[in-house]
Amino acid sequence: MSNIDKTADGSSAEKSRDRLLILSLLGTAFAALCCFTPFLVVLLGIVGLSAVVGYLDVVLLPALGVLVLLTIYAIWRWLRHTG
Repeated sequence: MSNIDKTADGSSAEKSRDRLLILSLLGTAFAALCCFTPFLVVLLGIVGLSAVVGYLDVVLLPALGVLVLLTIYAIWRWLRHTG
């Protein structure tokens, strides 16, 4: 058991679980938005970095996969301690 779980009221552990769930959901949503829409392509074109557009799939698809797995873990962890 980690030190964060040893608190008397358990609020630190709850905040940690909630923060993990929220951040993983936000990260997954942002990666999905960048993968499935031209949002990032337009943004990179505006700032003059359109040369890196060809490498977006190499970075975004693995990032999306990792974030989906992290979200599944966060949901499992949240359900295990709330249910």
